[in-house]
Amino acid sequence: MTDRTLKEKIFFICQECGYKSLKWQGRCPDCDNWNSFVEEVVSEQPRRDRVRELSMGEPRAISEIESSKEIRFGCGIEELDRILGGGIVAGSVILVGGDPGIGKSTLLLQVSDALSKDGKVVLYVSGEESVRQTKLRAERLGIGSKSLYVLSETSLSVIVELIKRIKPSAVVIDSIQVLCSDNISSSAGSVSQVRECAGELVLLAKNSSIPMFLIGHVTKEGQVAGPKVLEHVVDTVLYFEGEPHTNFRILRATKNRFGATNEVGIFQMTNLGLMPVENPSEILLSQRPQATPGSVVVPTIEGTRPLLVEIQALVSASNITLPRRRFTGVDFNRVSLLIAVLEKRAGLNLSSKDIYVNVAGGIKIDEPACDLGIAVAIASSFKDIPTKKEDVVFGEIGLGGEIRAVDEVVARINEAQSLGFKRAVISRFNLKDASKLSTKLNILGAESIKEALDIVFK
Repeated sequence: MTDRTLKEKIFFICQECGYKSLKWQGRCPDCDNWNSFVEEVVSEQPRRDRVRELSMGEPRAISEIESSKEIRFGCGIEELDRILGGGIVAGSVILVGGDPGIGKSTLLLQVSDALSKDGKVVLYVSGEESVRQTKLRAERLGIGSKSLYVLSETSLSVIVELIKRIKPSAVVIDSIQVLCSDNISSSAGSVSQVRECAGELVLLAKNSSIPMFLIGHVTKEGQVAGPKVLEHVVDTVLYFEGEPHTNFRILRATKNRFGATNEVGIFQMTNLGLMPVENPSEILLSQRPQATPGSVVVPTIEGTRPLLVEIQALVSASNITLPRRRFTGVDFNRVSLLIAVLEKRAGLNLSSKDIYVNVAGGIKIDEPACDLGIAVAIASSFKDIPTKKEDVVFGEIGLGGEIRAVDEVVARINEAQSLGFKRAVISRFNLKDASKLSTKLNILGAESIKEALDIVFK
């Protein structure tokens, strides 16, 4: 038996939930994921105890605990400040995930530059690129602040010591999957390494009140790679969304301990980096075709912001036994349900048709309020009758063909009116909320999908 065998032991750990097993298993007994186990060599040498410097104390009645407002400061990008709930909280840890090349490093380099121009010392740690590569990107973005420090390092102990020595105002780690801790003998990016490095950095951020941004790799399903505990230990999780062939990027907050969740920010990729889009609805509708069947405008809610998007549908005769169904930007099962409702409740014969649905601009929508817009777009293409260019429609559709009420009616109608739309077709149950508005918009209510189609194509 070698010294390595005495000091280390081989385990198999699930990459999704962190379940540990002595042997490889095809299916995780804890989270039921297939082929998620990876081999881990875990050191059995005693680890040094980490002393948590945060005050533990005795249990206290919640009424006796003094509350204090968290300390925030702006990051220099208003769109990101809004997503974070008003700015960066001292000591918070923010995880940023997204597909390769979508703009994670670009955005955080811009944030680092804005903070450094405000007189703050920022440390940008790049474990995937050399300092020269980071410098080349900075030159393309016009970044050259003297208080922005760049380090190419993957050793966690070296990074921690450097942070303690220079005491920066903010730290960016690009990325958490390439860091290695001396306490774990497994390779970088493994479940144990990601969990250990994240835990050390979170503890350091809390004790020193230094906010940290962690860039995380994503899996093919679009989720942050590594153990799920990575998302639990951080304070905020931001996801980048966007199609590779478009310039628009959506930054979505799926977790935020210091602000609202599901808040989104919309950016546009330019030669100078990611730029916030002040009026995304106007830009998304700027290239909308006129008098084209299958095109419908729907007011959707992204976070707390109303957003007008164009839903396009194409219905054509199929030359194969099983008609094609291709949907982009919308949920496949939801659209399939709406097609069945249109056949049964509206009398449209769609079973032998190829149906394609697309949300223009690379935007993804998943709220039920877009049901009526999707159904009207499909019906418009099937009938080959264009909708009126000044119309917007929204409402949830039930299996009985009824149109149900949705939330945020006032915000949706105000956004539509601001862009010059003149008529809105909504659920009849939302007319009471809409009547409170002093608007010139002609608001019509429909009780069923058949009634809504009669109004739209009248």
